[in-house]
Amino acid sequence: MLPLHSDAVVLTALCAGLGSAALVDSARRRIPNAISLGTAASGVVLAASGASGITLTSSLRGFFLGFALMLPGYGLGGTGAGDVKLFAAAGAVVGAGQIVPAFLLTAIAGGLLAVGIAWWRGRLLRTFRLTARLFGRSAGAKVDIEAPGEHNRF
Repeated sequence: MLPLHSDAVVLTALCAGLGSAALVDSARRRIPNAISLGTAASGVVLAASGASGITLTSSLRGFFLGFALMLPGYGLGGTGAGDVKLFAAAGAVVGAGQIVPAFLLTAIAGGLLAVGIAWWRGRLLRTFRLTARLFGRSAGAKVDIEAPGEHNRF
């Protein structure tokens, strides 16, 4: 049996965790804690065993950094708590050195996807206006930016 390369181990863990989360989230509009916990645990175990090529310290730092990077989006109402927990889990798998680039690429891809969906639904200008309102509000102020059942999600 050939030994697995650490990149293949990391990619397998990410595909299993994030892929299953995407499937469940698209069907149920929520990410179960078991998926996030299992992904985080696999990242920590792989790091502790040396199979992922990152240290246990990097895995734990990646977890907390991933959590910290996503928390403001949750506070602004742009992401759900499941997204925050799942990104923290991804940080445990990829480590502290890769979670910031992963966050930037995820933010760019998510932004492009949101713009594409808004354009497809004929709501692009309204979405830009509501986004400006979201970022223009004072801290702690609640702004209802969407009517019930109205959003740019699939």
